[in-house]
Amino acid sequence: MLTNARFEARIPTQDLERARRWYAEKLGLEPVEERDGGLRYEGAAGVFCLFASAGASDGSFTQMGFYVDDVETTVAELRARGVVFEQYEGAVDGIMDIEGNYPSKGRGERAAWFRDSEGNMLGVAEVVP
Repeated sequence: MLTNARFEARIPTQDLERARRWYAEKLGLEPVEERDGGLRYEGAAGVFCLFASAGASDGSFTQMGFYVDDVETTVAELRARGVVFEQYEGAVDGIMDIEGNYPSKGRGERAAWFRDSEGNMLGVAEVVP
């Protein structure tokens, strides 16, 4: 039913302007559109929106992920911008090897996670063919 639908992520924020600054300064992203209480962002193959919310998720799971060609380079670039990565057992320099992922993603992924200014969990991942 929804296989041909376009997907968009919606990420709650307690402070929309603080989140706008964080996404610009740390990730280099600028909204392509805005409305009262919301900002819309577009990437090469996806869309997400930040919205003002009095009640935000606890951020304990990944709310949005970015697929990149080189996770190590991306992590280094984000760290240089002040992004702090989560540390998990088995991770090397914040990057984890994940095996047995979805078959369409190859053997797995190399991934790292961080939180935005609102406490939402975000990730960057490189597919391992």
